[in-house]
Amino acid sequence: MVDEAERKEENTEPSKDEKTLFSDLSRKMKMEPYENKTLTLQDFLQIDQECLQRMEDWQRESAAWNFIHKVIALNGTARSIVTKNEDENEDLQDDTDDNSVHLLDVLCFVLHCCDNFLKQEIILKMSMCQFAVPLLLPDVDGPGCTFMLWGMRDIVKRWRPQSLAETKGFIQAHLVQISMPTFSFVRLGESKFSKSAILNQVLSPAQHTYDFFVHSNMEGADVPRKISEGLTEISWYFPAGKGNSDIFSEPAAFANLHGNLEDNLKQFAFLTQISSAVFIFVENIDQPIYDFLSQYKNSKATFVIIFKANSKFDKSTNLNNVTVLQFKSKTSEAIITKKIRATAVNFIIKGCNFLKLEDMAEIASKLGISVDENGIECQNAKADAKAIAEEIKDVAQYKKNTMKLQGDLWKNLAELEKEMCQMKKQGDKHGENYKEELKKQCVENRKQQYQCEMPNGISKFIDSIKKRNHTENQYFLKWLRFYLDLSAMNNLSALQAEYKQMSSSPSMTLSELDQKISDSSLGIEHFLRELGQFYEAEHFMLKEENAKKRTFDQLPTYAADLLLRGFPLELIDGDASNIPLQWLQDVLHELDNKTGKCCRMGVITVLGVQSTGKSTLLNTMFGLQFPVSSGRCTRGAFMTLMKVRENFQEELGCEFILAIDTEGLRAPELTSLENSYEHDNELATLVVGLSDITIVNMAMENTTEMKDILQIVVHAFLRMKEIGRKPKCYFVHQNVSDVSAHENNRRDRVKLLEHLNEMTKIAANMENKTKFTAFSDIMIYDPEKDNSYIPGLWNGVPPMASVNVAYSETIYELKAYLIESMKNKGHRICDFMEWIESLWNAVKYENFIFSFRNSLVANAYNQLAKKYSELEWKFTKSMHNWLAETETVIKNQNAQIVDSEAAQCKRTAYVILGNEEVSMQAELEKYFSSENKDASLVERYKAEFLTSASCLRKKLESSSISKCDEAIRIHKENLKVKNIISAYKEVIDKKVASLVMKCREQKYKPDEKKLEEEFEVMWTNIIAELNVTALPEPNVELELLTLLKKDMTLKGSSINQRLNNINKLPKQEKLKSLLERIRKTLRCESSGKLKVFQSLSEICSEYVKGKLKSESDYNETYGLELLNLINSLCDGNKDFQITSDTELDLKLFILGNAVGDFQQMHKEFVKKNDPLICLGEMKPKYCKSFQYLFLEKDESWERAKHFCDFWLKPSLIEQLNRKLGYEIVDHILENSESNHYKTRGYFQFTVMKTLLEKSNFSDYLEYISEYETFVKKWIDNCILEKCDFHHLQSIILSNITKKVKRFLNEPRTFQFQKVSDFLEHLKKGLRTDLVLSDDMDLFCLKDEANIKEFVENLEKSLSDTEAEIIFEMKAVDKETIFSNVVVKPVDELFKRIFGCGKQCPFCRVPCEAGGTDHKNHFASIHRPTGLGKYRSFFTKALCYDICTTNVSGNKSFIDKSGSLHLYKEYRTVYEDWDILPDRSFEASDYWKYVLKEFNEQFTKEYEASPAEYPKEWNRITKAQAVRCLNTAFCMK
Repeated sequence: MVDEAERKEENTEPSKDEKTLFSDLSRKMKMEPYENKTLTLQDFLQIDQECLQRMEDWQRESAAWNFIHKVIALNGTARSIVTKNEDENEDLQDDTDDNSVHLLDVLCFVLHCCDNFLKQEIILKMSMCQFAVPLLLPDVDGPGCTFMLWGMRDIVKRWRPQSLAETKGFIQAHLVQISMPTFSFVRLGESKFSKSAILNQVLSPAQHTYDFFVHSNMEGADVPRKISEGLTEISWYFPAGKGNSDIFSEPAAFANLHGNLEDNLKQFAFLTQISSAVFIFVENIDQPIYDFLSQYKNSKATFVIIFKANSKFDKSTNLNNVTVLQFKSKTSEAIITKKIRATAVNFIIKGCNFLKLEDMAEIASKLGISVDENGIECQNAKADAKAIAEEIKDVAQYKKNTMKLQGDLWKNLAELEKEMCQMKKQGDKHGENYKEELKKQCVENRKQQYQCEMPNGISKFIDSIKKRNHTENQYFLKWLRFYLDLSAMNNLSALQAEYKQMSSSPSMTLSELDQKISDSSLGIEHFLRELGQFYEAEHFMLKEENAKKRTFDQLPTYAADLLLRGFPLELIDGDASNIPLQWLQDVLHELDNKTGKCCRMGVITVLGVQSTGKSTLLNTMFGLQFPVSSGRCTRGAFMTLMKVRENFQEELGCEFILAIDTEGLRAPELTSLENSYEHDNELATLVVGLSDITIVNMAMENTTEMKDILQIVVHAFLRMKEIGRKPKCYFVHQNVSDVSAHENNRRDRVKLLEHLNEMTKIAANMENKTKFTAFSDIMIYDPEKDNSYIPGLWNGVPPMASVNVAYSETIYELKAYLIESMKNKGHRICDFMEWIESLWNAVKYENFIFSFRNSLVANAYNQLAKKYSELEWKFTKSMHNWLAETETVIKNQNAQIVDSEAAQCKRTAYVILGNEEVSMQAELEKYFSSENKDASLVERYKAEFLTSASCLRKKLESSSISKCDEAIRIHKENLKVKNIISAYKEVIDKKVASLVMKCREQKYKPDEKKLEEEFEVMWTNIIAELNVTALPEPNVELELLTLLKKDMTLKGSSINQRLNNINKLPKQEKLKSLLERIRKTLRCESSGKLKVFQSLSEICSEYVKGKLKSESDYNETYGLELLNLINSLCDGNKDFQITSDTELDLKLFILGNAVGDFQQMHKEFVKKNDPLICLGEMKPKYCKSFQYLFLEKDESWERAKHFCDFWLKPSLIEQLNRKLGYEIVDHILENSESNHYKTRGYFQFTVMKTLLEKSNFSDYLEYISEYETFVKKWIDNCILEKCDFHHLQSIILSNITKKVKRFLNEPRTFQFQKVSDFLEHLKKGLRTDLVLSDDMDLFCLKDEANIKEFVENLEKSLSDTEAEIIFEMKAVDKETIFSNVVVKPVDELFKRIFGCGKQCPFCRVPCEAGGTDHKNHFASIHRPTGLGKYRSFFTKALCYDICTTNVSGNKSFIDKSGSLHLYKEYRTVYEDWDILPDRSFEASDYWKYVLKEFNEQFTKEYEASPAEYPKEWNRITKAQAVRCLNTAFCMK
């Protein structure tokens, strides 16, 4: 059986040429597209639909594809091939299916299709899987072969020789540089042995045989080979330092030539020169074999001939280097293996030939065997890398001399930047001065960096990257990393020995030893970091005006190219714990340019304890190349870019995935540091904030470390919840191998959730966010889906352990789940840049949550506020429309039905209010839905805005119903007047009828003039006879006093005594003295109370003015409402607690001010509604009707004109004024500059920018001191400038007249016989559109008419009336029109942008928060407190400190109660204000510029001494102020 298996293994088909065989294989493996195309590593790093497939699906598609994918994923089943027969359960009669492919053919085919970098990756991963790797790869276009030195150059091995067994030390080296004996195994002719199977047993421990080499008993190895004849594989044995179980005590290599050596003489010749011994398997031994070997008698290798035979053989030979091992036919493979192994050990003991792979390459070249790394590109790159590496003698010293910029200068900058945020060393220095001092130190550090000359090594590095193409660059970086790792290994091995020796010595602390090891670490990241510092220093020193002098502008382009090629780029400098923001942003900017500025990328990050396999996890999952074996743990964070294949981009929702690898949390070398928790928190917060998915990698065996890392991670997630980021969290539990792990660990998942809840409480307390008590409060977490149990990486004991297949398969399943979870989470690269900057700026502050500021969040908030503002106006406008219609309806009703009609209108109002509230909340919910990517950024404001919608409903309900009630009350008052007038009208009607009869009896036909004279005489007589009386006049003062006494009656006896002595409300002089007394009392108590009083006075004054404009009669409810306003303030404002006496003075003052206005209000009402005046207004109507009645004229045109002039025209003008107000608001909001009014932030930006452009001190003064007045003036001017009132009037008027005309043309209109019936129908039909006067019955004195003709003429006359109104309106100036509108546009727009009206407690800047019920106030930009009249207590100089600086420093302030508080703890006093620290040096340049420009003017105005601000402020230009403004309000 063995003989048959061996023959199958060695079966070949020499009849076809190699090229044809290669093409046949290509067809069989469905790889025709790649036959003439070179596969690259990037092809396999791309994310595509295949990532979501099951692993077994790859086999069905292509054996080659299956092998590459699986081997890169470190899957030990990569060499397993499922044949067509087995796959499809076909009849197995045919043992050799036409499409069957030998495993080694697959390997050779794949390697010939790959470029050198993919070959290297495949061979590295094969080595990790403990597969033998190709040493000599046969060519496909000839008899030659290639020595795979480059393919093996990335392999690094660690082992423990017997000499280090006791000390537990180890050796680490690049495989190609390890000197060891090589034992080669070949076959000459036929053999009864399965050479590869025996070789596997030689290398395997007794209890388990591992398939290092492909042998005939493996699936896919029992078919004929096509192109792998002559393939020589090599594997190695490395000891673990365990004497009993180690097969060999030192490293040894084992080569295996596939095929008959007679057909592969070049390969055999090579093996004879590199090997310590060549084991030759033969069928029988005879003289021709000796003759053949005599050709190699000068070889240093010993030939060990192995064969099976029961008979003796002739041992006589003159060859000294030949040994024969004969075994009987029935000898077991175990005995054969033991003998071969013993023979090899004996050679090692005796001292055999030791060679490195690099030495073997030279031998190969001499024999005419090509070497894969001898290409020109590879050798040129090697020479350049070697030139840099040769300068490195001592790594620490080299870094000190060559990489100065990233040394102390960079670390000092990091400390200075953090100190600028935390200001812990401020001492007694003024905040702004201290900041300027730190700024100078930063400039000095940058200056020193800029003045450093570029060292030779860095210059060579730049030149090498700059001059090369893509392939050469890859070679150069590979070579450089090889040499740097070599230096690091040599240094680290020595240092680790020193560490071991000195760690017990008190002369050096552990931290010093750790620092020494850290200093001896050198990688490509250090070179790139130095480039970044050169770039940053130059960029900082050569600003825009000197930008042309820059020499390093191309560096970000080179770095972006590296990132695109899959090279890891440093995100966080782990040595300095800092981010080179300018460098990183410009690199990402270049990346954005190179990818078309529209690419999106998802981000995956792994976090975990040090040395738990985070880098290996990412490398295995995505085939990445984060360093894991150079002896250096990851420091900081690195990012690698992976491209998403085009056909998968739409489904995934992004074009790239960015993987971030981080340094270990709770690193032993950092735990001794005081701020190690903060360091880990900063790292975790940043990377979690940047990520869409965060993998938390945990080793299950260490629960203490697990709790530590959970606290850090939960803290980071809590911070993200508060700032609007919602990354998905996935917990990976390493080293859990049981198949029942998921089920058995159910209890552990419950325990984990308990830990998470516990850590949430701890983190929440640290961040003063006690509302969070469970992990589910900060994140959507499913314990069943969001946990993965991953077996250990190694199957066996390293260094001979292979990668666990279960590890690879579980990682692959996790990868598929993560990619599925990544769908539609992509962000633009420019957004990612913004997140890096804002998160990093925030983590440098002690209080992250209250220091975070991000333009993306700001923009998302602005969009939300804008959306809310639009919905708010829609809701408000619908209620304005309802109110306009309701007031019209009410005015059209008589006394009998006005209440029922009003009740119906109110029911309609509640329906509208309910529908609009539901609609508004639904729109807001939709905005926060998953479809809106920015919604998560403002998720924390969702409740506020939804509550604001409810509050808006209540506010509109209250105001609308109140106005409706007011309209009803006024109408009822008017009806009373009309009832009085109607009695007079009846008498007049009779007199007019009597006059008609009298004139007719005279039997002559007077003309119109004579009729007018007759009418005039009659009118004069009748008015005299009626004895018209005026309306009753109330005692306003007495009513107000009575209300006041009722209101204050429970305030105590002293108050009642005072009230009893008051008979009149104070007037004029008494009011002045009372005002002074109130001011004096409040000023003594608190300046804040005086401001509240002034505000209350203004509110009451506005209330009275509003009532005056209503043109109604005085009502005692007005006095009650005034008193309620005062009471609500006194009772509801904790800052306005006053004595009862002061309260009485206050009410006397306000009522005293109001009494005169209320009395005047009544006089105006009486004057307007005096019966005599009202009758006088009816006189022309009576006269005209009298003429028509006497003359019996039925001139429809005249009567229609008469009706339009006296009834329709006034109604149209009234409705025009009613609707014009909100049409003006609509016009302003839909204008091209409508953004100014969309949100409070936009408005502030517009105003401040305009102020800066005008640079007028008086404007600034009014803006700061009289903000409300300033805003109203601004809006007023804006409306007058932007609005074409006449155009809007024309549109409104046209819409109303069209509606009237449509009504007139309805068929039922022509059914009436009498004018009175028609007019009643008209009034009812237009009850919601026009208020038609009740005296229309005057028009009906002549009641008969041709209704159809009348209506036609009425329609024509209406057009004339419309034109007439428009003509008259054009003659009216804008101010007059503006004053006549019912809905005041200024008030409506003011409410939108004035907001809550709250001001910063320190600098008085107005709040910009959106909605009507926000919990926290904020402003984009704060100003020096001196602009708000604050001055130094001692010098009286205007203060120049800025609260955004103070909240970072250690200065204190005194609150209203006189208590002292640190500015950092301002929220303990002003808990509803968010004052965010400055993001940069330039963050407050706008107001600094204003103060320095107008310092003298403010000084004079405020009667103070000039502000003694830092002299550096004098250098701030207007352009810088504009930039500051744009940045603060995120206007790019």
